[in-house]
Amino acid sequence: MVTPTTSVDDNTVGWRFDNTYSRLPDVLFAPAQPAAVPAPRVSILNHRLANELGLNLGVLSAEAAAALFAGQELPADAYPVAQAYAGHQFGGFAMLGDGRAILLGEHHTPSGKLVDIQFKGSGPTRFSRRGDGLAALGPMLREYIISEAMAALGIPTSRSLAVVTTGRQVLRTSPLRGAILTRVAASHIRVGTFEYAARRDEPALRALADYTIDRHYPELTTAPDKYLKFLRAVADRQAALVARWQLVGFIHGVMNTDNVAISGETIDYGPCAFMNAYDPETVFSSIDHAGRYAYGNQPNITQWNLARLAETLLTLLDANPEKSVAMAMEVLGEFPAQFEGYWLAGMRKKLGLQTAEPCDNELIQTLLDWMQKSRADFTNTFRDLSSESLTADHYQTPDFQVWYSRWQQRIGQEGRSNAETFALMRTVNPAVIPRNHRVEEALAAAEEHDDLSVMHRLLTVLASPYELRADGAPYQAPPPDGCNYQTFCGT
Repeated sequence: MVTPTTSVDDNTVGWRFDNTYSRLPDVLFAPAQPAAVPAPRVSILNHRLANELGLNLGVLSAEAAAALFAGQELPADAYPVAQAYAGHQFGGFAMLGDGRAILLGEHHTPSGKLVDIQFKGSGPTRFSRRGDGLAALGPMLREYIISEAMAALGIPTSRSLAVVTTGRQVLRTSPLRGAILTRVAASHIRVGTFEYAARRDEPALRALADYTIDRHYPELTTAPDKYLKFLRAVADRQAALVARWQLVGFIHGVMNTDNVAISGETIDYGPCAFMNAYDPETVFSSIDHAGRYAYGNQPNITQWNLARLAETLLTLLDANPEKSVAMAMEVLGEFPAQFEGYWLAGMRKKLGLQTAEPCDNELIQTLLDWMQKSRADFTNTFRDLSSESLTADHYQTPDFQVWYSRWQQRIGQEGRSNAETFALMRTVNPAVIPRNHRVEEALAAAEEHDDLSVMHRLLTVLASPYELRADGAPYQAPPPDGCNYQTFCGT
């Protein structure tokens, strides 16, 4: 059994740690230590991300890298803590906290950014609520794949730096291989962090708000009415983020308030997946029986989550309760138009339109209605539209042909050739996404046969999602008919 120590040579690897979050009021966190593990071993290291972070993982032996990312030898300046937060989970409130995650601190990147370095699955903390604090290999690799795919798509997201196995079994419905993910994020401050602080301590709430503004919205630090402007800025980032999810068919799956990052990044890849055939009611999560977090409901839920954030800020917005509520309601009332603006601008780009016309919304909706009726694949349809010819049978139907003629006329109004338009479309419509069945194929090979080659091939294709690579064709195909895919909260 390896006992955690703090002996990594920071100068060699390149760590530049700070511990700004742990200087907040201690009600917001609890000291924590990664659990000792018997036999850590590297599954995958993200050398590209490490280079972006200014880290040189190449100086580490396989054993040293495994010890580092299993939490057995920590960077010298790390100060590991578990963060406290609450959350509305499927609408019901609960006091939570990092039950199986440990924040090592914040790392200064060469570009001047401050990013969280967090272990996930590294053992119990004060907030584990009788859980074991552990994680299994499959879900950790799944988060690695999806988060890196999202980054390649240009969508704000947490990143995955490493996955290591621990040599310990994790008992769920059956014994599974234990693993730890190292996650990198702008921060792990959530709507739920504000919910926790608002229920525990007003000075802590103000300190948290000031810290979050300084870290993520520094332009507001000295602004008049900075807390109101902060709420509006968070709402704007969430509108932009969820619009980008919608534009690539991404379904987060568990948009609880503890999974909404104040920074505007996608975080916590649990029962997420990408939609195949277009249907706004698409749900993959095995526990979302009512469709609360269905694809088409994500904008509404985002507004609901922002309302929960607004409630925590009322005492900071104004001393007069009626005035503070009115201010918050004004921001929340702006959200539908904010989201619609981002979504419509993105949809115009997907259709090769560079100007705005009043008829565009109806043109887009008509296409989506046809896609739903014909069970057309969301990703492939938009990519196919950027080709010179559409030969598939479902593109020969009268309804589609009428729409296609209208779209061609709309493009013609902008005075560009089809070739120019199609080239622009291919820069925003991915050729490949992490198809659910391909992800499962990679995970099965890793879990059952200790074979990471399938995952590496998938990651190579997903790293250039807008390119149609010679080896990418198998990754474009949707799953076979009748594939009833479900995801689970394994992360």
